[in-house]
Amino acid sequence: MSLYGYARVSSIEQDLAIQRAALKAAGCDVIRTEKASGFRRDGRTEVQSLLEFLRPGDALVITRIDRLARSMKDLQDIVHELKEKGVALRSTEQPIDTGTAAGKAFLDMLGVFAEFETNLRRERQMQGISSAKARGVYTGHKPRIDPANVRRLHEEQKLGPAAIAKQLGIGRASVYRVLGEKQAA
Repeated sequence: MSLYGYARVSSIEQDLAIQRAALKAAGCDVIRTEKASGFRRDGRTEVQSLLEFLRPGDALVITRIDRLARSMKDLQDIVHELKEKGVALRSTEQPIDTGTAAGKAFLDMLGVFAEFETNLRRERQMQGISSAKARGVYTGHKPRIDPANVRRLHEEQKLGPAAIAKQLGIGRASVYRVLGEKQAA
């Protein structure tokens, strides 16, 4: 049986060293890591590579369940895929081993709490943004494109969208959007 580790943090500023050390201590020779949100599996290439690579009898080792998934559905999907392949899921910090009934039950409970925590965090964030908007503090990003300047370059200098984008250091799609707004008006 081979042990394969998976470590994840949500942002680039966070460090994977603690998770990596725990997985190494658990006996994982191969450890795949990534810095991406755990809310959805989309864009998480390392976990997808592991899921495709694992063979019957192997074990996927994580430090905590929230490092693997933050939604109950995603967690259940991953566990189901592992079970179909004959692969066990283990955690270094939580009593999870899907090879046992107690480990599977504990996994399900932790998955519910991980999703609950994510939803609470999102609610608090939305409340904070709403409050800041009401106070006039949160106004979003400052516009980086001056539509009048785009139109001027197009009409007076007869520049095409690609030339305007290059001169202003913006994307062509932004130029097309501004020029399209003018035509629609």
